[in-house]
Formats: sequence, C-alpha cells, structure tokens
Amino acid sequence: MDSSPDPISPTPQSFTSQSFDFLIIGGGTAGLVLASRLSSISSLHIGVLEAGPSAFNEPLINIPGRFGESLGSRYDWKFETTAQDGLNGRKLAWPRGKVLGGTSALNFMTWNRACREDYDAWERLGNEGWGWDGLLPFFKKSERFLPPSDEFTNSLFHNPAHHGTNGPIYSVYSNEFGASHQFWHASFNNLGIETNKNHFGGSNVGAWTSLTSVDPRTRTRCYSAKRYYQPIASRPNCVVLTEATVEKITLEWKDSEWVATGARFTHSGKEYYASASREVILCAGSVQSPQLLELSGIGNPAILRAKGIEVKVPNVNVGENLQEHMMTMAIYEISPELSTLDDLRQSPQLLASAMEEFTTKASGPLTQIPSSVAYLPFTTVIPPSTMQSILSKLPTPTLGPRSNHSLLRQRILHERFDSSSRLGQVEFNFDTSNYSPYFTSEPGKKYATMMMMLQYPFSVGNIHIPASNTLSASKARAKVTIHDKPIIDPKYYQGVGGDVDLRTMVEAQKFADKITKTAPLSSIIVTRVFPPENVEKYGNGNEAEEDFSEFVQNYTITDWHPVGTCGMGPAPTLAGSEDEGGGEGGYDPANIAGVVDPRLRVHGVKGLRVVDASIMPLHISAHIQATVYAIGEKGASMILEDWGL
Repeated sequence: MDSSPDPISPTPQSFTSQSFDFLIIGGGTAGLVLASRLSSISSLHIGVLEAGPSAFNEPLINIPGRFGESLGSRYDWKFETTAQDGLNGRKLAWPRGKVLGGTSALNFMTWNRACREDYDAWERLGNEGWGWDGLLPFFKKSERFLPPSDEFTNSLFHNPAHHGTNGPIYSVYSNEFGASHQFWHASFNNLGIETNKNHFGGSNVGAWTSLTSVDPRTRTRCYSAKRYYQPIASRPNCVVLTEATVEKITLEWKDSEWVATGARFTHSGKEYYASASREVILCAGSVQSPQLLELSGIGNPAILRAKGIEVKVPNVNVGENLQEHMMTMAIYEISPELSTLDDLRQSPQLLASAMEEFTTKASGPLTQIPSSVAYLPFTTVIPPSTMQSILSKLPTPTLGPRSNHSLLRQRILHERFDSSSRLGQVEFNFDTSNYSPYFTSEPGKKYATMMMMLQYPFSVGNIHIPASNTLSASKARAKVTIHDKPIIDPKYYQGVGGDVDLRTMVEAQKFADKITKTAPLSSIIVTRVFPPENVEKYGNGNEAEEDFSEFVQNYTITDWHPVGTCGMGPAPTLAGSEDEGGGEGGYDPANIAGVVDPRLRVHGVKGLRVVDASIMPLHISAHIQATVYAIGEKGASMILEDWGL
C-alpha cells in the first residue's frame, strides 16, 4: 500500500503573504481539479483553502473494504438534517468530507454516469454547453479507464470509445466480488431485464457491474487529493493550506458593482485574510457553498437581515432547490457458509489476515466494493395500473413569473414519468453485508443488503444559515458564523410532489423484494429480516401484497448525493424581493431561478464562481462523483477560456 509522505502544508502566515490570481475555497472533489488545471499555467498563482487535514496515508480512507468507517470520524463535517415530517419526525446524519479531497475521500468509490437525457435537461434549461455532448469530453478528461482482462466472467462489459484513458482518476472493475455478485445478472435476466453492456454510453438502464475509482496498482482508493493534487504538489504556483476554515468571501463595491476580492479564514484559532486578483472560486459543496454565500451577504434578504448580515447581492435562490437521492436498505439473512465483510469486523484474526493479504498482494476481501447495480425505469418496476394512480398525483404545471424557464423545468420533470421514458429512475444495489444503521446483526448469522434509491425526486428542500433562535443562549446575541451548523431541510416526502416520491419508493420496494425472490439470487436467501417478512393469506389461499409504506417512511436515509443549492439558471428578475419565491423551499418550480449562470459565475458579483455539485439544476440518475469531476474539469476550462489563457 502506498505510504508516500504528505505534501507539506504552508503556514497561514506564508500563505497570506502571497499574491494569488485565483483563490479556491474548498480542496475537495472539484476544488483540486481546478487547482491542478489552473496551476498548469506557470504564470498563474493558485491558492487553495481547505478546512480539513490531509490524510494521504489514512487506512480508513485508502482501503476500499473499509468504506463507510470514515463516516462520523474526524474527516466528516457530521451535519444533520432538521426533523423531517415526511420521515415521521426523524433527523438524518448528512456526512460530508472534511479532509483534503472532500467527499471523494469518503464515498463508496462507485464510478458511473447518468443518462444522456439528464444532462441534456440542464442544457434545455438554458445552460449552453452542459448537455451530454458538451460534458462528455470532460468526463473523459478526468478518467483513466483500465479495461478488464476478462469481461465475460463477471459481466465486465465496456466500450472503449466512451471512456477516457489519460485522466487522473482510475476507473477499474474490481478483481474480486462479494459472494452474491455471481447471481446478479442471471437473476435480472430471469426477470426479463437485460444486462447493459454499454452503461457509459448515454443510458444506464439495465443491470450491470459497476466500475470503481480505485488505483489498480495498489487497489487503494483513487480520489482527488491523491490523483489531482499529490502529483503536482511541488509546483511553486499552487499552494494548499489545510485546516483553514473560510469565514466569508470579501466583497468590495467597485465601479458600481460588487467584486469578490478574497476570503477571511481562521487557522488554529486566529483570523487571516487571503486575496485574489482575478477570481474567488467557491468549491465547498452543496451544503457549504450556499452557507458561505449567505455569510458573505449573498442570498435571501429576509434570511440575511434576520441574522444581522448586510445584504450585498439579493438572490432568494441561494440555498434553495436542494435535491437528494432517497435510499432504503432492506436486510436479508443469507446462507451461513458465505463470506461477507462483516466477518472481518467481527473477527480480529480474519481482519489481520485480510490486512496482510491487502498490504502484500493488493488482493483479498478488503479490495471488494459493492458492484451489483441496476437502474430501471418505473415502467419496469411499477405495475401500469398503479403507475396511472401515481401519475394522477403529479403536480400540475403552473405559470410562474419566469414562465418559459418555469414551465420547461416542470415539463422535464413530467417527461421523466412518461410511459415511453427509458430512464434509470430507481437504482438497486445488492451486497453481502449488513449496511443498515437500523438493524443489528444477530451473532452467528450472515446478512446481505438490498439498497434501493430514488433518482428523480420531486421533494425539494433548502439549506440556510441558522436562525438566531436555533443557537444556544450564549450565542444568540452573536452573529452567525461558519462554525454554526447550517439548517439542512431536504423536505423528504413533503410538498406538492412529496406524495409522488413516497408512493414510487413504496412500489419500488416491492420490486426490490421481488429481485431477491428470483433465481439464482434466491438460492442464497434464507429470509428477509428487516423489515421482517409479513405474509398474510387471503381466504382463497393467495398471498396478500405487502405494504412497505411504514418501512419507507421510518427507515429512508440519505444516499449522500445532495445537489442544486447554487443551481445554474437565469438571473433573478426581481432581485431582492422576498416575495420572489424559494424562501419557504418545497416544490415550487414557478419561483426557481439561478444562483450561477452557465459559466458558473455568481449572478450579481464580479470575480466569483461556484464549481461543485451545488450548481446542478436538476438531479441525475447516477452516483454524482464522476459528474462532479467533469464539472471541475469543465469549470477549469471555462475559466481559462474566459481569461484568454
């Protein structure tokens, strides 16, 4: 396993003494893409401020088989949602990476793309260049695909034309898989669902084996800090300061407009200031990019004034348009002779042996990542009669103050439910281990998890800086700062479209259970234990259909893919009006505009961009990692182009 030394971080004093052309806030997935690409021009001086530490040699991060263990650790911001009415009052943990590399250091290393139509929808909304064809070169630019030696053994199909081969991030198939993977494709084929042999070509519909962001030489995690930053860390024109928390972006009034000039940050309890002569680039993610905009005076005037923050650039869309994939995890008892990663967690001897194999041979169970994936349209998952009933609940398109943009947005959401749509509307992922935070394994038994995720939510929430009455009495009189956790309100299963989300999740849960009852996967299933099997009989002896409504509401969790809170879109036409919409969150497409334009420039501010997952105007049917890398690559290209470099 790689044990190269961490690049040496400068002191805050030496950092602030330098003159930067571009100051990047957030050394995460996209931020380090920008640092690498912009600093490739030696005449540019790039500064990066990252709140977390570097952790290049951290086993919790580097070893694939230990995925999930870093959640809740020192590398996690440990955010939490508000109590959710749609989840019967539950709050959810919202992990986000607080480490150099951001959430690319914490995620599950799944590497995939959404359907062509998902990205084309962004372009249809007026964001030129953000469709499939415009993004594909940047997907390829970030990727270093390594073909498998034998594509047929585990259905490791691919089309070389759709992959990049010279980018920083390795995308590879695993060499070893969990015990259930051998049954995945055949079970779907027996359900009449084909294996998708070209799932990177613009359609991810069907069953497939997932690629992973893993370095094939060491079988360790491949993430932005390791692959975008570490190789260029010696560049004198790229300076990264870790454990530096940005408090706000500084805006100055120059020539009748607001201009971003730098950022104030704290390091080891002391405050510092760093300047940027060209641009400040915000890459703090879907939670903290809107938080920092609000703390800097950019946002909903009503929210800012309530916190005692001077309103500099009014835009009620900041922090709104929050969309997230919703997930359930059903647990099944499986044949006791099968090996699972849970075995290593329960046996120090097995873990030690696995570590030895991983360290010396880059093989064994610690190289395994869940790779049994399927994306299916509702027409496959939900019976036609039930689908019609759900469609009747769809929100009716309404005419808003921005009618062309608003109606087009609503039309796209409706099209995704059309019976002719062939989109991956629900994701299914199966693996041998108990991943549920709610179910406790019984000693001596083996388990597997069926994960099921809704890809196109109608539920829309928001993220904002906290109100004074949410703070402790000692803080209530002080101004809100970056150290006060933001209010995260995804509004799961709420709003006009919330019932649609809930009903589709309930129906999809039935199909998830059907998959486990289909041969040959069914051959390893003993019984479903969470939720427990509840089979009732009608008077004629037939089984009654199970109702998963309570299970879905009581046990839905986040899939860790929040987007949209600084979405691309038109400039607010009623800038500064608290009546413009969005302040209350919820599904209100008639009142959604943009925070950034298609060049990712913040509306109303010169020299400030946002480049991260928060700029996605609509959600996509994919794990977002590969897309965020592409956003970073495209953002860097646009910045250089706009400056004639």
